[in-house]
Amino acid sequence: MSGAEPQRPSYDELALLVVAQAAKIVELEARIAELTSEVVELRRRLGADSSNSSKPPSQDGLGKSKRSSGGSGGKRGKPFGAPGMTMRLVDDPDDSIDCLPARCGGCAADLAGAAEFSRQRRQVIELPPPPKAKVTEYRMVALVCPCCAAVTAGDAPAGVTGRVQYGPGVKARLVYLRAAQFLPFGRAAATLGDLCRLRPSTGTIATVIGEAASRLGPFTDRVRLLLRAAPVLGADETPAWVDGGWKYVHVACTEKLTLLHAGRRTKDDIDAGGVLAGFAGVLVRDGYVGYDHIQSAVHAECGAHLLRALKGVHDGDPVGQVWAEYMANTLLIAKQMMRQAAEAGHTRLSEEQTGFIRSAYAGAISAGRQANAGQPGAKAAKLVERFACDAADVLRFTTDTAVWFSNNQSERDLRPTKLQLKISGTWRTLQGLADFAALRSYLSTATKHGMDLLDVLQQLFTTGPWLPPDPAAISS
Repeated sequence: MSGAEPQRPSYDELALLVVAQAAKIVELEARIAELTSEVVELRRRLGADSSNSSKPPSQDGLGKSKRSSGGSGGKRGKPFGAPGMTMRLVDDPDDSIDCLPARCGGCAADLAGAAEFSRQRRQVIELPPPPKAKVTEYRMVALVCPCCAAVTAGDAPAGVTGRVQYGPGVKARLVYLRAAQFLPFGRAAATLGDLCRLRPSTGTIATVIGEAASRLGPFTDRVRLLLRAAPVLGADETPAWVDGGWKYVHVACTEKLTLLHAGRRTKDDIDAGGVLAGFAGVLVRDGYVGYDHIQSAVHAECGAHLLRALKGVHDGDPVGQVWAEYMANTLLIAKQMMRQAAEAGHTRLSEEQTGFIRSAYAGAISAGRQANAGQPGAKAAKLVERFACDAADVLRFTTDTAVWFSNNQSERDLRPTKLQLKISGTWRTLQGLADFAALRSYLSTATKHGMDLLDVLQQLFTTGPWLPPDPAAISS
């Protein structure tokens, strides 16, 4: 038995159904686009490491990230022309011991008084036992004048003020263990005890650190003046944990100078270093807006930071954000061109090379805008507009070989702050962080000039701080 056939929908009902389905399709397409954008963002976050974001290498985990700024083009290992570290024989050893055979290896005959055939030299370098500290006693003798019977006492040498105190050599080593090797106070005391048979208290070490920092005024003034006169310098900042909260260590530096100071991350604290406010040279920096108020300087954005940002966008969506690869390749090609120009003795690119770089740069921006036309608030779209608005700052390094491609110099000078946090932990006071910054400025600048750190620290406690030479005075 057959049932009644289902009633077919009318034209109007079908039209309403199509309209409803079309509206549903539009809704689902919008939802798919939203979810796709979320997936891309989540993938970007999961794949973020030190090579494609601002995350430090310490958070990369067990996986090693590849360099984002490209290789140097040379072979791995020691650079060509760099001095070697091979141990060599010395001509005047402290001891010499002749190792003579007693009997012949062939017939077992006695070799006493036999003629010498050849001689081979081998040397062993060894350290003596820890020395005993040298104690010098100064006796201030008072004498009675035979004429007027007045009593006059002798004066102690300059710097000898306490009943018992440590000398400049001991103080230099205490500062070296803390500020150069980043040891905690207790381990610094133990190390000095093992190596020098002295065991100062942690309070004494803290006092010596404060004394050393207080003596650096002339050094800080000299470096501040030299940095303000530099044609190019880098600036950066890094967080430091102080007494349960985050503060910042700021740096202004060149290849020969380092000046660190502590504070917050505001523009006033940036200017508190006394270098960047009014600086009229080229300032190499990252994208942090805190440096935008320094309008007297010519700004140059760090290429390494930009490459990491481009890699982060590209890794999340390699097909949709291929413009990021175009832009990264443009920056790397320009970097290579500038290196070749410097090797050839030129200070800038040719007009043809400059035109090629600017054309490729504009093409990458155009491709980026097209790829992100429908999502202006996305991270990739914002990065495209950043490259468009800051084109002059991004390509600043192509105008003069003296301008750095990256701000790696600043990051290297700030790295000891992270080492201190890893090895010794937090700072208890902001003054302690300020003292650390001042001493690292001194040691970093001395290292850049090839100075021995213990020598400059001992000089700090005797005649005063070592001062870097003025480049203008040297050239003249």
